[in-house]
Amino acid sequence: MNEGLLVVISGASGTGKGTVCKRLFELEKNITFSVSATTRPPRQGEVDGVNYWFLSKQKFEEMIEKGEFLEWAKVYDNYYGTPLGKVEERLKNGEDILLEIDTQGALNVMEKMPQGVFIFLLPPSLEELKRRIVGRGTENQESLEKRLGAAKMEISLANKYQYVVVNDDVENAAENIKAIIKAEKSKTERNLKLLEEVI
Repeated sequence: MNEGLLVVISGASGTGKGTVCKRLFELEKNITFSVSATTRPPRQGEVDGVNYWFLSKQKFEEMIEKGEFLEWAKVYDNYYGTPLGKVEERLKNGEDILLEIDTQGALNVMEKMPQGVFIFLLPPSLEELKRRIVGRGTENQESLEKRLGAAKMEISLANKYQYVVVNDDVENAAENIKAIIKAEKSKTERNLKLLEEVI
């Protein structure tokens, strides 16, 4: 059985990662979402192992000590992370896994799983990014400036990724990512066939 593909999508806040990933799942039925672990309590209706793996702070910190996360971060008072064992197990079973994470997390994944496919989602322009963030109606002027400053810093990391996709239109961006996944899978399958022929 061919090993699955790990696809990592990241980009600046406000780029539309969540919307593009949602559309990608509708287009690409063979890809599954990686379930993260967190120490925050479950919200009403959330199911352990479906929405998140809900862990105690002590258990999460033990897993950090043992290097059992592909990437992790502390956000306010809670930890969030991607359990390495779960991802490895599913990839070995031939599942394609999508990780939608921030740039810091993606850089950590690049170190631990360089065989992954890393895609950076770009806004059409900084002006458009600003318009999208303002459109959410959740930012005052100070936090807007902070977000835009952070976005510029994150965008400067795009050259570390294998692919850059511009989210000028959700449908186009999702189709482009689908094409990247198809190309990467055929490349892997072709290499395996060549190996079999040689052996």
